[in-house]
Amino acid sequence: MTKMRLAVMGAGGRMGKELTIAAIENENTEIAGATEYEGSNLVGEDIGPINNLEPLGITITDNPLDLFTKVDGILDFTNPAATIKFAEYAAQARIVHVIGTTGFSPEEEEKLEAASRHATIIKAGNMSLGVNLLAALVKKVASTLDEAYDIEIIEMHHRHKVDAPSGTSLMLGNAASEGREINLNDKSVRVRDGITGARSDGDIGFASLRGGSVRGDHTVIFAADGERLELTHKADDRRIFSKGAIKAALWGRDKKPGLYSMADVLNINE
Repeated sequence: MTKMRLAVMGAGGRMGKELTIAAIENENTEIAGATEYEGSNLVGEDIGPINNLEPLGITITDNPLDLFTKVDGILDFTNPAATIKFAEYAAQARIVHVIGTTGFSPEEEEKLEAASRHATIIKAGNMSLGVNLLAALVKKVASTLDEAYDIEIIEMHHRHKVDAPSGTSLMLGNAASEGREINLNDKSVRVRDGITGARSDGDIGFASLRGGSVRGDHTVIFAADGERLELTHKADDRRIFSKGAIKAALWGRDKKPGLYSMADVLNINE
């Protein structure tokens, strides 16, 4: 099988650089393009030197439309507005679109659903194997323990993260709500301040911490009278996310258009 030709969106960012290195290191993929936002001082630069490598002959562009016709897939950990635009292009080109972007509005989620009619989209709030296994465990525990066990989700990320709760927290919240067979939007509690009153039965609480260079810590707590169960994942290296993204891209190469998750990639839906 020929190598899968991948383009990295937002190639100059922290995750963009990790994705570039991961695609270079994987024997089944190669970097075939890279983008940055219009006005970036990296536009026109070779992608090699910005990753402390020799020139690779791949120039960073701010015009992705033509690029999408020359690659098999794109790796996208940018921002919701950019990702929506890229999804439209991916649908036109009918290629694989791996999305690690978080913070989408309901309207933006609908646009991704529409794009997935023609593009193979793999979207996850977290691409790591460990977190996706954690989500499967959370769903199982939530389905086993009744509302006597209150569910709280705590996450901490680096000071530069712009959305809260994290996409991973929401993924874990959805796993818990699916296990309980409830609608997360009806039971989600995002903010507590002042005199809030007692906790309502069945609520799923979220707490977001920001500081330092924390890659990503997530804990799901099931708390009842007299005992507490805590399920935790801690990320120490961004490479777990970039390697997961490469795995997702390769998995999606021969799949029909649709909107998939890392649970599909790892075959842990049940």
